Amino acid sequence: MAPFAAREAFLDWLANERRASPETVEAYGRDIADLLGFLSRHQGGEPDLAALRLADLRAFLAHRAGEGIAATSRARQLSAIKTFLRFLARRHGLPPLPLGGLTGPRRRPPVPRALTEAQALTATTDSFEESPAMAARNRALFTLLYGCGLRISEALSLDMRDAPRAGTGLRVMGKGGKERVVPVLPAVETAVAEWLRHRGHAGPGEPLFTGAKGGRLDPGVAQRALRDLRRATGLPEHATPHALRHSFATHLLGGGADLRAIQELLGHASLSTTQRYTAVDAAGLLETWQKAHPRAG
Repeated sequence: MAPFAAREAFLDWLANERRASPETVEAYGRDIADLLGFLSRHQGGEPDLAALRLADLRAFLAHRAGEGIAATSRARQLSAIKTFLRFLARRHGLPPLPLGGLTGPRRRPPVPRALTEAQALTATTDSFEESPAMAARNRALFTLLYGCGLRISEALSLDMRDAPRAGTGLRVMGKGGKERVVPVLPAVETAVAEWLRHRGHAGPGEPLFTGAKGGRLDPGVAQRALRDLRRATGLPEHATPHALRHSFATHLLGGGADLRAIQELLGHASLSTTQRYTAVDAAGLLETWQKAHPRAG
């Protein structure tokens, strides 16, 4: 089958049999067109798909990398190409290639997006709630996330017996059932105490943070509360409960905290996960330098 006819047959199969979305069909069509255009130049004529080698595909990916195409886009292109070639092997007798040996570009984990100290203060002290109780609850929760670096799931799993107290370590059950102890700031204890004044008496095994109907607070409700707050106060779109945890780590690092200590406080199993925060701090240093240095412009 001629290469461009093969592309059309593949897209027709993708749309009508696989029921792929129009956006996917369009994206895969561009990806295969890019490959065929490269092979035409690389082989000096109409590409012979039956003679295709892994080396040709690696050359294509290297070419795309040289053009500055992002790793995520190259990974998607590789996925499209593998699907295309497997379709041709199964439906049109193309000699199968050992595609399992063709690995895509490694995707770098995204750099955590932290808030500034002023933005974190807004997120932990302002409120968009009409109910004083719900306002106190949100302030307590967000102060806990920022002050102790907790995941939202960790904070919402706390019970009344776990109510944080300054000077006493807070025991947190993290991922994989790994327990850690984090210090508690006076501001965290004060914010939680204010919420408990509204919450009223409860047994030690009852949830620390509750919803409007008294059950354990749902993460979606907490995320929505911070979304409403950021829209009301002009906080950036990345101001989320998890960004408060990022901000905890970033601000500690900026203040000179040891990376391994931050790893322990966050409950990261690997130091490499914590090292992502050095990129945030380096970006902040660069921005400061660009603003302050007389020759930066």
